[in-house]
Amino acid sequence: MSNVLRLVVLASGEGSNFQALLDAIESGSIRGARIEGLVCDVPGAGCVQRAVQHGIPSFILPGPARAKRGSPERLAYDERLAVIVRSWRPDYVLLLGWMRLLSQAFLQHFPERVINLHPALPGTFPGTHAIERAFEAFLAGSIEKTGVMLHLVPDEGVDAGPVLRFAEVPIYKEDTLEILTARIHSVEHREVVAMVEDLARSKSINYFYEKEIANASRADFGL
Repeated sequence: MSNVLRLVVLASGEGSNFQALLDAIESGSIRGARIEGLVCDVPGAGCVQRAVQHGIPSFILPGPARAKRGSPERLAYDERLAVIVRSWRPDYVLLLGWMRLLSQAFLQHFPERVINLHPALPGTFPGTHAIERAFEAFLAGSIEKTGVMLHLVPDEGVDAGPVLRFAEVPIYKEDTLEILTARIHSVEHREVVAMVEDLARSKSINYFYEKEIANASRADFGL
């Protein structure tokens, strides 16, 4: 067992959260974590270029066109995705802007180890265009704040797994959608880095604890 937290990132877009994580690891803000690989389902997406620039192995796997959820094509895609991700032996799989729902064909290989980032507070605005929908709700007078959350993905529910972290993001009357989006992205970056820092610290503590137990057991047997 290694005390290094091994991560694989799945992303579909520009990868600003991926970049924030890379920067925190490379600067030493996060210790004991390593990104083993990136998978992207959109050829030409910015996250792939970021991976190349930082020497992170990447794999581009476009999804089947117009394949419905639960179809044989989608299940075969998720199985292939799982094979790729498993080759990096991750402790956790991070969905950072991954815009494709995952089935049990993928999730069963990583129980309690898939974490999704969603730009809304728990129980609000599940699915796509969450920031736009929150801003519309604000303009309608329904809400005064939104937020971000990081949650486990145990099943095929949409943005509904057990919450690991969340943070509120205020909305101001002078905000535009662009200003709110930038504020939310800034909080996303902070929360992703903080979560990985916690996970790396926890793995390091568990590693040394198990090592001490193993050494004590060996001593008991005179080894």
